[in-house]
Amino acid sequence: MPEVEAVAAARIRQLDRVTSDQIAAGEVVERPASVVKELVENALDAGARRIAVALEGGGVKRIRVTDDGRGILPEDLLLAVSRHATSKIERADDLDGVRSLGFRGEALASAASVARLTLTSRPADTVSAARLVVHGGQVGEVQPAAHPHGTTVEVEDLFFNTPARRKFLKTERTEIGHVETVLRRLALAHFDVGFELTSGARTLLDLPACDFAELRLRRLAKLLGDDFVEGAVEFDESREAIRLWGWIGAPTLTRAHARGQYFFVNGRPVQDRLIAHAVRQAYSDVMFHGRQPLFAVFLELPFDAVDVNVHPTKHEIRLRDARGVHNFVFGTLNRLLRAVRPETAAAEVRDGLPAASAPASFASSRLPFETHSPLGATEFAESPLGATAAPFGSPAAGSGSPIPAAPPSAATFPGAAATDVAEAPLGYAIAQLHGIYVLAQNEAGLVLVDMHAAHERITYEQLKTDLHAGEVRSQRLLVPVNVSVSATEADAVEADAPEFERLGFTITRLGRELLSVREAPVLLLDENLEAIVHDLVGDLELAEGSRRILQMQERLLANIACRRSLRAHRQMTIAEMNALLRLMERTPNFGQCNHGRPTYRMFDMAELDGFFLRGQ
Repeated sequence: MPEVEAVAAARIRQLDRVTSDQIAAGEVVERPASVVKELVENALDAGARRIAVALEGGGVKRIRVTDDGRGILPEDLLLAVSRHATSKIERADDLDGVRSLGFRGEALASAASVARLTLTSRPADTVSAARLVVHGGQVGEVQPAAHPHGTTVEVEDLFFNTPARRKFLKTERTEIGHVETVLRRLALAHFDVGFELTSGARTLLDLPACDFAELRLRRLAKLLGDDFVEGAVEFDESREAIRLWGWIGAPTLTRAHARGQYFFVNGRPVQDRLIAHAVRQAYSDVMFHGRQPLFAVFLELPFDAVDVNVHPTKHEIRLRDARGVHNFVFGTLNRLLRAVRPETAAAEVRDGLPAASAPASFASSRLPFETHSPLGATEFAESPLGATAAPFGSPAAGSGSPIPAAPPSAATFPGAAATDVAEAPLGYAIAQLHGIYVLAQNEAGLVLVDMHAAHERITYEQLKTDLHAGEVRSQRLLVPVNVSVSATEADAVEADAPEFERLGFTITRLGRELLSVREAPVLLLDENLEAIVHDLVGDLELAEGSRRILQMQERLLANIACRRSLRAHRQMTIAEMNALLRLMERTPNFGQCNHGRPTYRMFDMAELDGFFLRGQ
């Protein structure tokens, strides 16, 4: 074997200030957008009501941020560009309840260490301004200057002294896009502040301050699109010291990307995986697969319940009561989404998939889910509507299967009076189109129903009702499945064992790092139980580990519901079609099937008259 060469121990040395400043700047200044974020947050903390950002060369050549905030005293300019100098906190205890967006005292110092920075400011109660120039960390002298009340920060020639960092920047268009994304987030978080973004001679954003609700909607339309404002609902929910408010898009209003998703905690744009998990879970069985919802959601809670000092860029947070916040966010959004009613149903196909182009009405209260009975495979084999429709009466004449008749008012349709139509949101059936769609008329106009999608949602919701009521069939395993985990993970699973038992799992601990699955839900017997347990353990830190069990069972129930629902080209009588409409009206989430496809579309008379040019 070759001899191992002895290596002398490396000596430890103190880095010089310039090198250490550039390393520290790397944590804060990644690209021009990082500089803009820090400077605009400083302006917001200074009470600015108008903030203008101007770029040249995508922000690499020049960034200029001007605000009308409180300004900086001339004698404080030198401190402002020093590291760890701030006016926002005084001692370590202040970190327990940070109220400002910035507080580390690193923004100006970091930018100044990798660029040429000019800081000009005039406090509101002074008659003259002062200017300070910092060139790559070399601080000049404070000089008198002319400037209105507020502050202007110019950052020029970014990364001029760190060419390796500059190599990793993207094209000018890409860097401008990142800056625009930053400003869009901050503009949504601060409706009372006006924002302007220019690049050269082009104005990219011009957002006046929003002093009342109509202007807020205009800003939302500019930032998220007109279709979002038309197809979203505003909500405001509170529980004890927590408030959740904002706008969420209907499940049919989707995108192929996640760029229309905004979440804020105490006015701070955040990217928190626990909160993101809660939102995804709320949309889980009403969203078309592979699509992304649109929303702007604001969470407000006591400042001492949030730790914002966990990441240099302050994008991540830590919540004191993570599970409680997760459950509140999920519960609120899930309840709203279950009430979605695309009543005006101006739905069109965008990008080859369903998307809403008109308001989705979120009912203030859901219709009670009155029909409930066990759903057996035998009954479904005999009847397309199965036992779900049983409460509506006797079998349809001549059908040869126990499909119920419609309510008395519907049985005589189409001769029913207009008052009868007004009693049913989805109206009463007129005909069936190609064995796929049900045509009905209601008080507003025409309703077109996809009978398979509609019955699929009905079946799925009733199967879910049984599941959530605790009526989960479990089976003891002939050979228990042993799962190796860490000691910490075993502790977590052991602590949640009673909840798992309620959901059909019996998991015992055999050793410090060994679990044994002795009983499992019947629906999951053909699944990889060891993999399921590992997934559950991974989800425990998201505060809803046991939720995965329900989600997996719900996914299997969705497949069962799809197989057991009405098939295309199955001819239905008027009575059967009306029974389907009544069941839809009593079913949560009836606006979409469990794959996220819309179940119906409504055309009002004005839309139909316009199509046929009546009255023109």
